Amino acid sequence: MARLGRRAALTALWSAIRASHRGGPSLGQRLAALPRMVGATLSGRYDGKARVFGMVLALLYIVSPIDLVPEALFSVFGLVDDSFVVLWLAGAVLSETERFMVWERRRVQTIPGRARAR
Repeated sequence: MARLGRRAALTALWSAIRASHRGGPSLGQRLAALPRMVGATLSGRYDGKARVFGMVLALLYIVSPIDLVPEALFSVFGLVDDSFVVLWLAGAVLSETERFMVWERRRVQTIPGRARAR
């Protein structure tokens, strides 16, 4: 299972921005693939459970009221951890949706059935 670190998330974010300029999937296409990816993951067809779970945890961290305590105590410095989580989440979403879209294209090209031994 691939682990998406901070550097990989930023690289994915940058490559997603560049890819849309070179004819790759746009941000809108990637975000539109997000619900399909979650559905395929929950149904067990796609192998992204750990990554989707990490993204959900990051989103919950960003919106949780418990996270308001560091912002209240440390003002600007309390927002730094949120900015790292937001950057990671953006890169992870872009990277994983691209991976999902490639999986989707390959799946359409594959003919379902059983392989026979000759």
